[in-house]
Amino acid sequence: MLMKEKRIVLSKTPLRITFTGGGTDIPSYYKEHGPGAVVSAAVSHYIYVASGINFYPDEIRVAYSKTENALKSIDEIQHPTVREAMRLLTVKSGVQLVSITEIPSRGTGLGSSSSFLVGVLNTLHTRKGEKISPRQLAEEACLIEREILREPGGRQDQYIAAYGGIKYMEFAKDGKVSLKDIHIDYNDMKDLERHIMLFYTGKERSSTKIHVTQAKGTEDHIESYDRMRDAAKETALAMEKGDMEQIGALLHENWELKKTLANGISNPMIDRWYGAARKHGALGGKIIGAGGGGFLMVFAPQKRHAEIAKALNGGLRQVPLTFELEGSKIVYVDE
Repeated sequence: MLMKEKRIVLSKTPLRITFTGGGTDIPSYYKEHGPGAVVSAAVSHYIYVASGINFYPDEIRVAYSKTENALKSIDEIQHPTVREAMRLLTVKSGVQLVSITEIPSRGTGLGSSSSFLVGVLNTLHTRKGEKISPRQLAEEACLIEREILREPGGRQDQYIAAYGGIKYMEFAKDGKVSLKDIHIDYNDMKDLERHIMLFYTGKERSSTKIHVTQAKGTEDHIESYDRMRDAAKETALAMEKGDMEQIGALLHENWELKKTLANGISNPMIDRWYGAARKHGALGGKIIGAGGGGFLMVFAPQKRHAEIAKALNGGLRQVPLTFELEGSKIVYVDE
C-alpha cells in the first residue's frame, strides 16, 4: 500500500547563514546558562531530496556524494542520518533516496547536514501520506542528530531549515526552542541583502572537532557567550529598525568574541581575508558556521563591494545570496 500512495516525492530545503549568537545554541551553554539566542536566515541555495519506488522491492538505494545500492535492510545504510531517519519513520525497503545540492555540502558552514536531514524527513513523511509541521520536522532532525547519533553541535540549523525566513531563536535551559519572525520592511530587507557578500574559501572542514573543543571550554568563556547571546537580541532589533551600521558593528563584535572560544575557529589566512575586507570598507563579517573554512560573510555598503571583491577575489570565489522566506517544502509529488 505504501508504494501505491506516492510514486515520486521531491523536497526543497534551504541552507542558512547565521548573523550573531551562533554557539549559544549548544547544550553546554544553554542548559547551564540559558537561554541561548541566535539570529539566523534561510538563503536561496538548496538541497533537493527525492524518494521513489525501487525496481527491486526488497532493496534500498541511497545516492548522495556516493551511492549505496542493493541494500537489504536499513541496518546496512552507511549514511547515519539517512539510516536513522528511515528507522524513525519505519521505512522498510523497496525505496530509493537521492539528493542534489547546489553548494558543496561537506564542511562549508551553511548548515547543509541538517538541511539534508530535514529534507529527507519531509520527503519520507510525504511519501507515507503524512502531513508534517515545521516544528515536528525540526524536532525529529534534532532527535536524530543530537540524541540518537549524539553528534556535537547546536540546534539552530534544523529549525531554520524547517521554517525558513529570518528568525530570532531562543534556546531555553529545558531544551525548548522558541522562534520569532524578525519583521523587516521590504526595502530594509533588500538593503540587508545588498550589504552581504559571501565568499567561498575553498576550505572544507569538519565542524565536529571544533564543536567538541568548544563544548569542553564553555565554562571558561561564559562572559563571551553571554555577550554573543545579547548581541543576537540587539541584532534582531537593529534589523527591524533597518540600522545597517549597527548590524555591521554587532557582526564584527560577535566575530571577535567567537574567535576566542576554541582553536580552529579562525586561522591566519582567514584573519588576513577579514582584515583586508575591513580595510576596504567592511562593517563586519564572520566565517559562517563553526569556523575554520567554508564561507566568509562580509557585511559592507554596496558602494564598497567592488573594492572589497577586488581585494579578495584573488583567493576567494564570490557566491550570490538572497533570503528564502520559506522553509523545507515539497515541490513535486507523483501519485
